[in-house]
Amino acid sequence: MNNKVLVIGAAFVDIIMKVSKLPKTGEDVTGKIDTMVVGGCAINVFGALQYEKADATLFVPVGEGMYANLVRKRLNSTKVPIIIDDNQMDNGWDICFVEPSGERTFITVQGIEQNWKSEWFDLIDLNEYQYFYLSGYETEDKNSTKVIFEKLDQSKTKKTILFDASPRIRYIDEDIKKRILSNDVIVHCNEEEIEFLSEEKNFENKLNDIYSKTKMPVIVTLGSKGTCIFDNRGKRIIPADKIRVVNTIGAGDTHCGGLLAGLQKGLSIDEAVKLGNNLAGVVVQQSEGNLKYG
Repeated sequence: MNNKVLVIGAAFVDIIMKVSKLPKTGEDVTGKIDTMVVGGCAINVFGALQYEKADATLFVPVGEGMYANLVRKRLNSTKVPIIIDDNQMDNGWDICFVEPSGERTFITVQGIEQNWKSEWFDLIDLNEYQYFYLSGYETEDKNSTKVIFEKLDQSKTKKTILFDASPRIRYIDEDIKKRILSNDVIVHCNEEEIEFLSEEKNFENKLNDIYSKTKMPVIVTLGSKGTCIFDNRGKRIIPADKIRVVNTIGAGDTHCGGLLAGLQKGLSIDEAVKLGNNLAGVVVQQSEGNLKYG
């Protein structure tokens, strides 16, 4: 059976700025532009998959405009095929503020990645894929989410969707959340994001609640403490190595990519999560949010 990975999502331009602290309302702090890179969740996930030489396809729209040109240049330079080429609008971009602790805060300007079209899926054969990556950023728009899930539901092969909740999970419509929390979906989130995925009061009950709806492993990243897995074997923690953190940009995305690469290789869920931990540990020690490939 073909077990390719389809990475559905966005290609963004990240403008990374180092600040001593985040400003309060009315305050003025100085910052220093660290770098400007092509990123976005899908790019970062795909980078981890490529790093592991996994069989994966990057399925992101590339529009027309200043930021789209940067995305196109990056993909061309790394010989990654541009499948969706649509001139309706520019790609999105963000300013990422990085504090001395490595923690990051985003201001995002959305673009073409929030306007998914049904005809884009005619450009690929969904039946070639077993694993699908989908981010909370791509499920914020109800119309786009409807398009994506209608197309995924047409796949005739057994599929596993890895849903990466993202910091935008709090803004996702409740009906969309119900659709996401269904069979064949592995939920991947952090300790803050899980709060918006279940109304149960404590962590253990939240894990059990989500698992009861998806019947698939629930993955919760815990930063330096490692990663929690909850499935039919119950709850367990896969520890992470102690490392020096430069910044946390792309850590969760890279973890998703490592997890998917591990599953494609036939690793157990515990081993796949460990691979995700290892790759996330690599990416947080660098200034860019994705692993080098191409």
